[in-house]
Amino acid sequence: MEREEAGTGGRATVTLLTRVGCSMCERAAQQLAALREELDFDLVNTDVDAAAAAGDATLRARFGDLLPVVLLNGTEHSYWEVDEQALRADIAPR
Repeated sequence: MEREEAGTGGRATVTLLTRVGCSMCERAAQQLAALREELDFDLVNTDVDAAAAAGDATLRARFGDLLPVVLLNGTEHSYWEVDEQALRADIAPR
């Protein structure tokens, strides 16, 4: 996967799509929080059900059955778990 420059100062942006009560989502959030400083990326957590309630059901319709989903700079990177090895390779300085 090619790395797009995103975030501030060329930092990657990792978005975690979740929903309340999802234990796999909670584990993914903890794993990404631990990796954030080491790999120097911006981390955004988005609850797909809250987004749908706010009027944007797009994420829930597309990814609702795959949660948790990790997006790297807006592109699907992994689902059901964090692919740490691939994330490290895709965020590594080029």
